[in-house]
Amino acid sequence: MKIRLSIGDRWRQMAEEAGCIGSFDWECSGPSRLLFIRPGILLFLLTAAVLTAGPIQNAQAQILGQYIESYTARLSPRDHYNSKGERLRSAAAIIRQDRANFYVYGLRDSEDEPDSYFSKKENRARLEQLLENGRTTPDAIYRIVNGTPLIRVDIYATGILVTIVSD
Repeated sequence: MKIRLSIGDRWRQMAEEAGCIGSFDWECSGPSRLLFIRPGILLFLLTAAVLTAGPIQNAQAQILGQYIESYTARLSPRDHYNSKGERLRSAAAIIRQDRANFYVYGLRDSEDEPDSYFSKKENRARLEQLLENGRTTPDAIYRIVNGTPLIRVDIYATGILVTIVSD
């Protein structure tokens, strides 16, 4: 006949098998101690991990400073060439040319949105530094330099975040 153990009894049985004789975690000895975690402690550790995850997600925005604004833009073939007709080879230069085309030359793609920040020449001049301080993925950089993606640019005080919306 099998005897059904309560949760407490099963816990004690597991503790004995793990070499934890006493009722407190610190009475466990040897390598078993690392494997034997009481449910209360495990719950505490999981709760702590979940509660600290929120601030970690916002850490990037905090590093970049105050949020300013966002815009989307289609990086068309003409955005890949400067006003002298030279091919641009960096993502930052292509994004900067897109903003110059939009504000200076009036060359706008149907998906280009205005932004107040890069409407100023001195802010466009900071674009390379802002992207260097900001974040994007190597894949996004490759797609910007070698394609015509629709991008979203989130502008912060000290950097920009660039994401690909679609190709």
